[in-house]
Amino acid sequence: MPATIPDVTHHLLDVNGTQLHYVAAGSSGSPILLVHGWPETWWAFAKLIPLLAATHRVFAVDLRGFGDSGNAEGDYDDATSAEDLHHLVGHLGVGPVHLSIQDISGGLGFRFAATHPDDVLSVTAIETTLAGFGLENLADVNHGGSWHVGFLGAPGIPEMFLPGHERQLLADWAYPLMTTTKNAITDADVDEFVRTYARPGGWRGTAGLYQAIFADHGRTKALAAERPLTVPVLTVDAASAPFTEQTFTQVTAGEIASVRLEGVGHLVAQEAPQALADAMLTFTARVDTGRE
Repeated sequence: MPATIPDVTHHLLDVNGTQLHYVAAGSSGSPILLVHGWPETWWAFAKLIPLLAATHRVFAVDLRGFGDSGNAEGDYDDATSAEDLHHLVGHLGVGPVHLSIQDISGGLGFRFAATHPDDVLSVTAIETTLAGFGLENLADVNHGGSWHVGFLGAPGIPEMFLPGHERQLLADWAYPLMTTTKNAITDADVDEFVRTYARPGGWRGTAGLYQAIFADHGRTKALAAERPLTVPVLTVDAASAPFTEQTFTQVTAGEIASVRLEGVGHLVAQEAPQALADAMLTFTARVDTGRE
């Protein structure tokens, strides 16, 4: 059975040729939409959601191909997932949202906010960058990059080698490498992440988003030049500082604020939920006050 936390409701939405799973919490306040990175699902926000839901309506989605969302054959690139978010926000019917994106969801989140600005109140970008602005350089192992970026982006390779090895990859390599906070990810957390990545077709979402890095061919840079973000932006850097700040400064035409969390690894929502919540709540309160 899927893992859950108190006071959230689970929902399935048929939209844009797939089925999205999302959770909802909170009953008042401006809406926040949380979008996970890799190797994550909505469960990455299990400790963050209650901190935000005290004063906001909070939604956390499993991207297509991840978690308990649909993963049948189809398109899993960043443009398709960006349209999923547009349809999801329309379905929620709560008006524009404070969008939070992290890691590999940075590209699709930027595309969503740039192409559907009426859906977005603000953007919080956490430990992320974009194709054309440094993301593809993370595949360069000769200059500090990691092998997994090219591996996951190679067509057919994740699906060929990773099924049956989910726990080894996530528990023995990914989470120890990406975190610095002891016990931030528990055995129960690993069980939940492995449950969904081990589904048949469970690597399609991952493969699609990583392949999109190398198939970008300047699309993101062109979009940023044509439609820079005009909503307020908060960047949150930790282990990758100042990557996020440097990236979103280049693609934002409006207000930008930046926070750096010292001593925190890459998986901020899981390692430092209170610090992240404090930064997000301060930022969203300022944005909401400016709209009144």
